[in-house]
Amino acid sequence: MCGIVGVISKSPVNQLIYDALLLLQHRGQDAAGIVTAMGTKFFMHKARGMVRDVFRTRNMRALPGTLGLGQVRYPTAGNAYSEEEAQPFYVNAPFGVVLVHNGNITNAHALKKELFDIDRRHINTESDTEVLINVLAHELEQAARDLPLTHEEIFKAVAAVHRRVKGSYAVIALIAGYGLLAFRDPFGIRPLCLGANETAEGTDWMVASESVTLEGTGHRLVRDVEPGEAVFIALDGQMHTRQCAERPVLNPCVFEFVYLARPDSVIDGISVYHARLNMGETLAQRVINMMPPSEIDVVIPIPESSRPAAMQLAQKLGKPYREGFVKNRYVGRTFIMPGQSARKKSVRQKLNAIGMEFKGRNVLLVDDSIVRGTTSREIVQMAREAGASKVFMASAAPPVRFPNVYGIDMPTKTELIAHGRTMDEIRDYIGCDALIYQDVDAMKRAVHALRPDLKGVEASCFDGHYITGDVSAEDFDAIQTQRASQPQDEEGAERTRLSLQSPSQ
Repeated sequence: MCGIVGVISKSPVNQLIYDALLLLQHRGQDAAGIVTAMGTKFFMHKARGMVRDVFRTRNMRALPGTLGLGQVRYPTAGNAYSEEEAQPFYVNAPFGVVLVHNGNITNAHALKKELFDIDRRHINTESDTEVLINVLAHELEQAARDLPLTHEEIFKAVAAVHRRVKGSYAVIALIAGYGLLAFRDPFGIRPLCLGANETAEGTDWMVASESVTLEGTGHRLVRDVEPGEAVFIALDGQMHTRQCAERPVLNPCVFEFVYLARPDSVIDGISVYHARLNMGETLAQRVINMMPPSEIDVVIPIPESSRPAAMQLAQKLGKPYREGFVKNRYVGRTFIMPGQSARKKSVRQKLNAIGMEFKGRNVLLVDDSIVRGTTSREIVQMAREAGASKVFMASAAPPVRFPNVYGIDMPTKTELIAHGRTMDEIRDYIGCDALIYQDVDAMKRAVHALRPDLKGVEASCFDGHYITGDVSAEDFDAIQTQRASQPQDEEGAERTRLSLQSPSQ
């Protein structure tokens, strides 16, 4: 999961992209990068860290131009601690291309060999984004050989990318001297939307992971980029679109609605907030079926993604809803912190219990999901230490039993608390008095109710069905091997700043 944004405007875009990345910060806190373009020259700055830490005034001044893109990174492939694997990525031929990517390429290891052996392109990192940009660059070269580069050749190249690349990908790229290209995988797994802002000089365009980015920067949400569709916006603002996939079908990642996206976003016509309310209602029915509601004194959410579900659940049960935990907003989200030890260490720095809401009560804690179980275990212990008589735990998502290969940081089975364990074993590990999970079909219905024409959702980590149909045992082995080989971060390691063709500062 990453957050990406691209802008083509009539005025400088550096500040606009910075503001957009702040609105996408929840999607990744490991690294951030911006590229702008002036004429045929790119200007890049990227580094590890939060947006506010990566970009200083001197860095912003070194990013001129009216065209640009940016990314906040949460690593799911490659090295979580490598500065070189921060995005955007750049290749100088053909034309000069920079690219940002949200998702995960499942056949990256095979493509890397193919690129070297057949396409004569060298990959220097373990990042699947570097593989993706080189595939795109090669296909642009093939499509435009001995021809002027027009949107027709660009769409031919994207169609070829769809045929070669497997997995999930939402992509924004700049082609030096030509314009901005955005496209989405044929299943629409990762989100991407298009916005416009009418100015006196003409229309400014923005493409971003979430609609909240458009609204927060004064753009109007035009529509979502369709699965398999490519959008090319030339330097003069002229837009061209084309369906480039042979059999596109929308299957958005259900985890976006469970946890990843901001609640005020609308993804593929579905309100994230409304989906979470629906999940709370179906979860309430599960609670009623599994235990007497009379045993519950109070419903308390685990901040922040679970709040809509917890509110709806409390209302349906007729129980008081209380805020029992205070969140320190200056600590990163534990789910996306690299390294299990760092994740465990941060829980009590991140949350503090309000004793009066727990003392002498039977509390029902509601979380959006339970992935590894370590955070849930710590929180249950905190509730007991605050004086709770009994602690029940409810998850607005079903048990996460299967690896995710489409861009969420839970790819290995051994990390999943629900894999290979019974409900009693999970409950004992977490330490709660009762454990209630959402039903898989109920979760899907909660989303489908908001868009009845939706054919399906990507829910592989819950149901084990990999919709791209091309995920093999070798893919899981490659992902697990690569993940196990990642070096551990060194506390206090110096963070260098990377730049490309930046003017003197």
